[in-house]
Amino acid sequence: GHAARLFGSARETSAMAKGADKISRSQDVVSREYTIHLHKHLHGVGFKKRAPRAVKEVKKFAAKMMGTKDVRVDVKLNKFLWSQGIKAVHRRGGGGPPRQRKDDE
Repeated sequence: GHAARLFGSARETSAMAKGADKISRSQDVVSREYTIHLHKHLHGVGFKKRAPRAVKEVKKFAAKMMGTKDVRVDVKLNKFLWSQGIKAVHRRGGGGPPRQRKDDE
């Protein structure tokens, strides 16, 4: 089956030089795999809103699991969600990773 991989990276919030800011973003990357049961989140949603809602639900799930609001859906995952068109979203799954930044606050 397909699983959604979630990435979270801790970002330092103290005042830093511009050069150090670029380095800190890629540190402390955590990778997890989840299979999301999309069918139950899309029950009762109109056909023309199913794929957009699926993307929102994956983002919501990732934010809840990783404890961060800054969630970005990976290109592969987005293509997987939209692969069967706007109406016929897969019942379960996710493809590649939604990328996220986790704040230390």
